[in-house]
Amino acid sequence: MSDNMTDDVLLVSVEDGLARITLNRPTRLNAFDEALARRWEAVTAEVVARDDVLAILLDANGPAFCAGGDVAAMATGSGFGAGGIEALAHVINAGIRSLTESSIPVVVAAHGTTAGGGLGILLTGDYVVAGEGSRIGSIYANMGLTPDLSVTEALSRAIGERRALQLVLTDRLLTSAHALDWGLVAEVVADAEVKARAEEIARGWISGAARAYGQAKRLIRSRPTRTAVEQLAEEARTIGEAYGTDEAQARIQAFAAKSAAKTK
Repeated sequence: MSDNMTDDVLLVSVEDGLARITLNRPTRLNAFDEALARRWEAVTAEVVARDDVLAILLDANGPAFCAGGDVAAMATGSGFGAGGIEALAHVINAGIRSLTESSIPVVVAAHGTTAGGGLGILLTGDYVVAGEGSRIGSIYANMGLTPDLSVTEALSRAIGERRALQLVLTDRLLTSAHALDWGLVAEVVADAEVKARAEEIARGWISGAARAYGQAKRLIRSRPTRTAVEQLAEEARTIGEAYGTDEAQARIQAFAAKSAAKTK
Protein backbone atom coordinates (compact mmCIF):
# COMPACT_ATOMS: atom_id res chain seq x y z
CA MET A 1 0.00 0.00 0.00
CA SER A 2 1.37 3.41 -0.90
CA ASP A 3 1.65 6.18 1.68
CA ASN A 4 -1.36 7.96 0.20
CA MET A 5 -4.25 6.09 -1.35
CA THR A 6 -7.78 7.08 -2.19
CA ASP A 7 -10.83 5.07 -3.05
CA ASP A 8 -14.46 5.97 -3.66
CA VAL A 9 -15.58 4.27 -0.43
CA LEU A 10 -12.49 4.44 1.78
CA LEU A 11 -9.63 6.92 2.11
CA VAL A 12 -6.25 5.91 3.49
CA SER A 13 -3.06 7.83 4.22
CA VAL A 14 0.09 7.11 6.22
CA GLU A 15 2.26 9.99 7.39
CA ASP A 16 4.80 10.30 10.20
CA GLY A 17 3.68 7.09 11.87
CA LEU A 18 -0.05 7.85 11.70
CA ALA A 19 -2.38 5.81 9.51
CA ARG A 20 -5.71 7.55 8.87
CA ILE A 21 -8.59 5.39 7.65
CA THR A 22 -11.68 7.35 6.61
CA LEU A 23 -15.08 5.85 5.81
CA ASN A 24 -16.23 7.68 2.70
CA ARG A 25 -19.83 6.89 1.76
CA PRO A 26 -21.30 10.12 3.14
CA THR A 27 -24.56 9.97 1.18
CA ARG A 28 -25.23 6.53 2.69
CA LEU A 29 -24.11 7.61 6.20
CA ASN A 30 -21.02 5.42 5.68
CA ALA A 31 -23.12 2.27 5.77
CA PHE A 32 -21.37 -0.87 4.60
CA ASP A 33 -22.10 -2.56 1.30
CA GLU A 34 -19.91 -5.19 -0.36
CA ALA A 35 -17.50 -2.67 -1.89
CA LEU A 36 -16.81 -0.92 1.43
CA ALA A 37 -16.62 -4.22 3.30
CA ARG A 38 -13.98 -5.70 1.02
CA ARG A 39 -11.97 -2.49 0.94
CA TRP A 40 -12.16 -2.32 4.75
CA GLU A 41 -10.86 -5.87 5.07
CA ALA A 42 -7.92 -5.23 2.74
CA VAL A 43 -6.92 -1.82 4.09
CA THR A 44 -6.99 -2.75 7.78
CA ALA A 45 -4.85 -5.84 7.13
CA GLU A 46 -2.31 -3.80 5.17
CA VAL A 47 -2.13 -0.97 7.69
CA VAL A 48 -1.50 -3.16 10.75
CA ALA A 49 1.22 -5.05 8.87
CA ARG A 50 3.28 -1.90 8.27
CA ASP A 51 6.32 -1.38 10.50
CA ASP A 52 6.10 2.39 10.15
CA VAL A 53 2.56 2.68 11.53
CA LEU A 54 2.58 3.57 15.24
CA ALA A 55 -1.03 4.74 15.64
CA ILE A 56 -4.28 4.47 13.69
CA LEU A 57 -7.00 7.11 13.42
CA LEU A 58 -10.41 5.94 12.19
CA ASP A 59 -12.86 8.64 11.15
CA ALA A 60 -15.58 9.28 8.57
CA ASN A 61 -16.80 11.87 6.10
CA GLY A 62 -20.30 13.30 5.95
CA PRO A 63 -22.95 13.84 8.64
CA ALA A 64 -22.55 10.49 10.45
CA PHE A 65 -19.80 8.16 11.60
CA CYS A 66 -21.38 4.87 10.52
CA ALA A 67 -24.95 3.63 10.13
CA GLY A 68 -23.97 -0.04 10.02
CA GLY A 69 -25.20 -2.05 7.04
CA ASP A 70 -26.68 -0.36 3.98
CA VAL A 71 -30.41 -0.88 4.54
CA ALA A 72 -31.33 0.40 1.07
CA ALA A 73 -29.08 -2.26 -0.46
CA MET A 74 -30.62 -4.87 1.86
CA ALA A 75 -34.11 -3.88 0.73
CA THR A 76 -33.24 -4.43 -2.93
CA GLY A 77 -30.98 -7.40 -2.33
CA SER A 78 -28.15 -5.66 -4.17
CA GLY A 79 -24.69 -4.69 -3.03
CA PHE A 80 -24.05 -7.70 -0.85
CA GLY A 81 -22.61 -10.23 -3.28
CA ALA A 82 -23.45 -13.87 -3.81
CA GLY A 83 -22.89 -14.88 -0.18
CA GLY A 84 -25.35 -12.37 1.22
CA ILE A 85 -25.37 -10.77 4.65
CA GLU A 86 -23.62 -13.60 6.50
CA ALA A 87 -20.68 -13.71 4.11
CA LEU A 88 -20.35 -9.93 4.22
CA ALA A 89 -20.34 -9.95 8.02
CA HIS A 90 -17.37 -12.33 7.96
CA VAL A 91 -15.51 -9.96 5.62
CA ILE A 92 -16.10 -6.93 7.87
CA ASN A 93 -15.24 -9.00 10.95
CA ALA A 94 -11.83 -9.75 9.44
CA GLY A 95 -11.13 -6.01 9.36
CA ILE A 96 -12.36 -5.58 12.92
CA ARG A 97 -10.03 -8.35 14.06
CA SER A 98 -7.10 -6.81 12.21
CA LEU A 99 -7.48 -3.64 14.28
CA THR A 100 -8.39 -5.13 17.65
CA GLU A 101 -5.78 -7.92 17.55
CA SER A 102 -2.95 -5.64 16.46
CA SER A 103 -0.36 -4.07 18.77
CA ILE A 104 -1.15 -0.62 17.34
CA PRO A 105 -3.43 1.71 19.34
CA VAL A 106 -6.54 2.90 17.52
CA VAL A 107 -8.40 6.15 18.16
CA VAL A 108 -11.88 6.65 16.69
CA ALA A 109 -13.39 10.04 15.85
CA ALA A 110 -17.14 9.37 16.11
CA HIS A 111 -19.17 12.37 15.01
CA GLY A 112 -22.88 12.38 14.26
CA THR A 113 -24.79 9.10 14.51
CA THR A 114 -23.36 5.64 15.07
CA ALA A 115 -25.89 2.84 14.84
CA GLY A 116 -26.28 -0.88 14.20
CA GLY A 117 -23.07 -2.42 12.92
CA GLY A 118 -21.47 0.98 13.24
CA LEU A 119 -21.24 0.18 16.94
CA GLY A 120 -18.87 -2.66 16.08
CA ILE A 121 -16.75 -0.31 13.99
CA LEU A 122 -16.68 2.25 16.82
CA LEU A 123 -15.64 -0.48 19.28
CA THR A 124 -12.50 -1.19 17.27
CA GLY A 125 -11.23 2.01 18.85
CA ASP A 126 -9.12 1.69 21.97
CA TYR A 127 -9.94 5.35 22.61
CA VAL A 128 -13.09 7.01 21.25
CA VAL A 129 -13.67 10.74 20.87
CA ALA A 130 -17.30 11.74 20.26
CA GLY A 131 -18.98 15.03 19.44
CA GLU A 132 -21.45 16.79 21.70
CA GLY A 133 -24.17 16.09 19.16
CA SER A 134 -23.25 12.43 18.69
CA ARG A 135 -25.89 9.72 19.10
CA ILE A 136 -25.00 6.05 19.52
CA GLY A 137 -27.31 3.03 19.54
CA SER A 138 -28.14 -0.46 18.35
CA ILE A 139 -31.56 -0.35 16.61
CA TYR A 140 -31.00 -3.74 14.92
CA ALA A 141 -34.37 -5.01 16.09
CA ASN A 142 -36.15 -2.13 14.33
CA MET A 143 -35.41 -4.07 11.13
CA GLY A 144 -35.87 -7.54 12.62
CA LEU A 145 -32.12 -8.15 12.65
CA THR A 146 -29.71 -9.34 15.33
CA PRO A 147 -26.47 -7.63 16.38
CA ASP A 148 -23.33 -8.43 14.41
CA LEU A 149 -19.82 -7.08 13.76
CA SER A 150 -18.63 -7.97 17.29
CA VAL A 151 -21.37 -5.94 19.03
CA THR A 152 -22.54 -8.75 21.34
CA GLU A 153 -18.95 -9.50 22.36
CA ALA A 154 -17.24 -6.11 22.39
CA LEU A 155 -20.16 -4.03 23.68
CA SER A 156 -20.65 -6.09 26.83
CA ARG A 157 -16.90 -6.00 27.49
CA ALA A 158 -16.88 -2.24 27.08
CA ILE A 159 -19.91 -1.25 29.17
CA GLY A 160 -21.01 -4.41 31.00
CA GLU A 161 -23.68 -6.97 30.24
CA ARG A 162 -26.63 -5.15 31.81
CA ARG A 163 -26.05 -1.91 29.94
CA ALA A 164 -25.32 -3.78 26.73
CA LEU A 165 -28.71 -5.47 27.09
CA GLN A 166 -30.39 -2.11 27.67
CA LEU A 167 -28.93 -0.87 24.41
CA VAL A 168 -29.66 -3.88 22.17
CA LEU A 169 -33.15 -4.50 23.58
CA THR A 170 -34.39 -0.98 22.85
CA ASP A 171 -34.22 1.51 20.00
CA ARG A 172 -32.55 4.02 22.28
CA LEU A 173 -29.85 6.28 20.89
CA LEU A 174 -27.49 7.33 23.66
CA THR A 175 -26.55 10.98 23.86
CA SER A 176 -22.84 11.71 23.95
CA ALA A 177 -23.16 12.50 27.67
CA HIS A 178 -24.69 9.08 28.38
CA ALA A 179 -22.12 7.35 26.18
CA LEU A 180 -19.37 9.04 28.20
CA ASP A 181 -21.02 8.12 31.50
CA TRP A 182 -21.35 4.49 30.38
CA GLY A 183 -17.72 4.32 29.29
CA LEU A 184 -18.59 3.77 25.65
CA VAL A 185 -16.54 6.82 24.65
CA ALA A 186 -13.50 8.35 26.34
CA GLU A 187 -14.07 12.03 25.59
CA VAL A 188 -16.79 14.37 24.34
CA VAL A 189 -15.76 17.56 22.53
CA ALA A 190 -17.46 20.12 20.31
CA ASP A 191 -18.67 18.52 17.09
CA ALA A 192 -16.28 20.57 14.97
CA GLU A 193 -13.31 19.45 17.07
CA VAL A 194 -13.80 15.67 17.01
CA LYS A 195 -11.30 14.82 14.27
CA ALA A 196 -8.70 17.29 15.50
CA ARG A 197 -8.88 15.95 19.06
CA ALA A 198 -8.64 12.35 17.84
CA GLU A 199 -5.55 13.23 15.84
CA GLU A 200 -4.07 14.94 18.88
CA ILE A 201 -4.50 11.71 20.85
CA ALA A 202 -2.86 9.67 18.08
CA ARG A 203 0.04 12.11 17.74
CA GLY A 204 0.54 11.91 21.50
CA TRP A 205 1.00 8.15 21.27
CA ILE A 206 3.44 8.55 18.41
CA SER A 207 5.54 11.17 20.17
CA GLY A 208 5.61 9.08 23.34
CA ALA A 209 6.49 5.44 23.95
CA ALA A 210 4.45 4.30 20.96
CA ARG A 211 5.50 0.65 21.01
CA ALA A 212 4.81 0.38 24.75
CA TYR A 213 1.33 1.85 24.24
CA GLY A 214 0.75 -0.70 21.51
CA GLN A 215 1.80 -3.62 23.70
CA ALA A 216 -0.38 -2.35 26.57
CA LYS A 217 -3.32 -2.30 24.17
CA ARG A 218 -2.52 -5.84 22.97
CA LEU A 219 -2.29 -7.19 26.54
CA ILE A 220 -5.72 -5.86 27.46
CA ARG A 221 -7.44 -6.69 24.18
CA SER A 222 -6.12 -10.26 24.14
CA ARG A 223 -6.81 -10.96 27.82
CA PRO A 224 -9.90 -13.17 27.20
CA THR A 225 -7.74 -15.68 25.30
CA ARG A 226 -5.65 -16.47 28.41
CA THR A 227 -6.18 -17.68 31.96
CA ALA A 228 -5.18 -15.40 34.83
CA VAL A 229 -1.93 -17.32 35.27
CA GLU A 230 -1.19 -17.12 31.55
CA GLN A 231 -1.94 -13.39 31.56
CA LEU A 232 0.55 -12.76 34.37
CA ALA A 233 3.16 -14.74 32.47
CA GLU A 234 2.47 -12.76 29.28
CA GLU A 235 2.77 -9.49 31.20
CA ALA A 236 6.13 -10.59 32.60
CA ARG A 237 7.36 -11.67 29.18
CA THR A 238 6.25 -8.42 27.57
CA ILE A 239 7.80 -6.10 30.14
CA GLY A 240 11.02 -8.10 30.01
CA GLU A 241 11.11 -7.71 26.24
CA ALA A 242 10.35 -4.00 26.47
CA TYR A 243 13.05 -3.44 29.10
CA GLY A 244 15.67 -4.66 26.69
CA THR A 245 14.87 -2.09 24.02
CA ASP A 246 16.97 1.02 23.45
CA GLU A 247 13.89 3.23 23.77
CA ALA A 248 12.98 1.87 27.20
CA GLN A 249 16.54 2.16 28.46
CA ALA A 250 16.72 5.79 27.35
CA ARG A 251 13.38 6.63 28.93
CA ILE A 252 14.24 4.85 32.18
CA GLN A 253 17.50 6.76 32.46
CA ALA A 254 15.76 10.07 31.74
CA PHE A 255 13.02 9.35 34.27
CA ALA A 256 15.55 8.34 36.94
CA ALA A 257 17.63 11.47 36.34
CA LYS A 258 14.53 13.67 36.60
CA SER A 259 13.44 11.98 39.82
CA ALA A 260 16.90 12.35 41.31
CA ALA A 261 16.93 16.06 40.47
CA LYS A 262 13.63 16.59 42.31
CA THR A 263 15.00 15.05 45.52
CA LYS A 264 17.98 17.38 45.69
